Amino acid sequence: MNESSEPLPSAGDVRRATPSRRGLLRTAVTGAAVTTGAWALGTPPATAAPAPRRRVRPATPGAALRELCAGNRRWRTFRERHPHESRAVRTEVVSGQHPFAVVLGCIDSRVPPELVFDQGLGDLIAVRSAGEVLDEAVLGSVAYGVLDLGIPLVMVLGHQSCGAVSAAVHADETGETLPAHIQYLAEQIKPAIDHSLPLTARVDAAVTAQVGLVRSRLVAEPDLAARIAEGRLAVVGARYELTNQVVREVP
Repeated sequence: MNESSEPLPSAGDVRRATPSRRGLLRTAVTGAAVTTGAWALGTPPATAAPAPRRRVRPATPGAALRELCAGNRRWRTFRERHPHESRAVRTEVVSGQHPFAVVLGCIDSRVPPELVFDQGLGDLIAVRSAGEVLDEAVLGSVAYGVLDLGIPLVMVLGHQSCGAVSAAVHADETGETLPAHIQYLAEQIKPAIDHSLPLTARVDAAVTAQVGLVRSRLVAEPDLAARIAEGRLAVVGARYELTNQVVREVP
């Protein structure tokens, strides 16, 4: 992301693309939040809070992308606002959520989406798996955000020096079988490895390629593709650079 108001510097155009019904799952989650009492010992009784004002979220793919761009600019320039953490917001989100973007990212502890994009409670659906690997649970989580919550933007976010991608490249090069379920991750990431590149360049290239492959799978999902065709959804790829904290587009 650059310092201008334009989102995500890229070598290609950002793919552009009303909130939907409230499903049973959403009702169940909200109901659980409402009925769960304060369980911590010594928790003081709640005091009256001012009536919260509902936030107006970005409602289009472009507006959502610009908000993420602005948040990343604040993060990387040490001007974070830490928005939407107040008592009023905590009260507001008890009754429901209205996030404006799904960020499908890696589990790496150095890349938490809410920090990288300087967002707060109720702003993002953060779906995380090692190397952004897709399975049914991950796909279902993304679909829930889009179809049930009406989110207009999905971002697939890879990152520099990804450990899952490094492990996949290592296993591919050596033939080593990785322990437990880590081998599954390596096999899912393997199609992103470019064997024509020197070994020293394969990990970084595979990070970018993996983002592109995951994005391609998402845009091919029929329910998501229909929303993209209607202009109600965009699915974009990006990667986070640990060295300078910039998020940039992956075409």
